Amino acid sequence: MEDASTVFAPWLTAWRLAPDGEPFRSAPSGAWLLPVRCGPTAAILKVASHPEEKRGGAVMAYYAGGGAAEVLAHDDQAVLLERLDGPRSLADMARGGEDEAACRILCETAARLQAPRPGPLPDLIIRLEPWFASLWPRAESDGGYFAAAARIARELLVRNEAPVVLHGDLHHGNVLDGGSRGWRAIDPKGLLGPRGYDYANMICNPDAPTARRRFERRVAIVSEMSRQDPAEVLRWLVAYTALSASWTLGSGGDPWQALDTGGLALAALSL
Repeated sequence: MEDASTVFAPWLTAWRLAPDGEPFRSAPSGAWLLPVRCGPTAAILKVASHPEEKRGGAVMAYYAGGGAAEVLAHDDQAVLLERLDGPRSLADMARGGEDEAACRILCETAARLQAPRPGPLPDLIIRLEPWFASLWPRAESDGGYFAAAARIARELLVRNEAPVVLHGDLHHGNVLDGGSRGWRAIDPKGLLGPRGYDYANMICNPDAPTARRRFERRVAIVSEMSRQDPAEVLRWLVAYTALSASWTLGSGGDPWQALDTGGLALAALSL
């Protein structure tokens, strides 16, 4: 097992940081994180152990604080982020009677992240089409919902639509309370594709029962705020949930939560 002090040592020295808490690891990527102080500023040092995390660090730098946590320093393996430790939680809001407000915050965050920016695209960014690689064989082997979703996904992915830099995992746990700085995103996947993809996962979270109870209203809010037809929102939701379920099955898990929400979307499209 890696020793945490060894993992962080190069960046603590290079960026003149002082530890300010206990190290921990993120799931599922296993990146190391450490609360630190950068002078008077509270920050989080994140050291990547997987290519996806390295890609995410480059995307965070590309966002330059526009809807995302501010990057204080970064290189090809580590990123130093402002610490977002406000008391509010979008998951708690969604479960506690403020779901509409939470949904609108997520939509506003998506719009800020997708806004055009000058300069080159982030390093290591990948296109959305290969991101769906797990869905195609699942559709062939299992048919049913996966086959229907694969047809929809292929139609969405081949359309002539200007791609944007996508967060790729925009949900209640990845948009944090930054206090006076507002809500800020963390942990992007670093994808490039049609903007509708980023609005799907927020409808599925923070859990399947909440998503089911609030399904129709969430679709309406996302449609309104993202300026997409409701059918377009539903189509992206079907594609995303089938992809998520394919990943879960591939790792030996039970995909019922993704399929529960996706089933609502497919049924709504069939009306």
